[in-house]
Amino acid sequence: MGLLQINLLGTSFSIKSDEDQEYLNKLLKYYKGVTDGLEKKGAFSNPLQIAIMAGIMMCDQVYSDKKKKVEIQEAIENNTLDERIDKITRDMISKIDTVI
Repeated sequence: MGLLQINLLGTSFSIKSDEDQEYLNKLLKYYKGVTDGLEKKGAFSNPLQIAIMAGIMMCDQVYSDKKKKVEIQEAIENNTLDERIDKITRDMISKIDTVI
């Protein structure tokens, strides 16, 4: 069981969880990184707006990851995994080419 002390966006409180302390600290660190990034961009000045936008960004990441997992699982079931791997590889190469 862990206890997490949150001091973020002008508010502070504690939560208890069944998760271990190290895991809770990692979650908070990740979330703080997201909110700090939004604050630095200056697009939002209100802490509530920052918190909501951070939540939306993190939900987007979770949804995107779940969608990819489902697509991979379907490719395995349909014996099209090699095609899926080729597409992922091409997409990654394209992203690298864009950066370079």
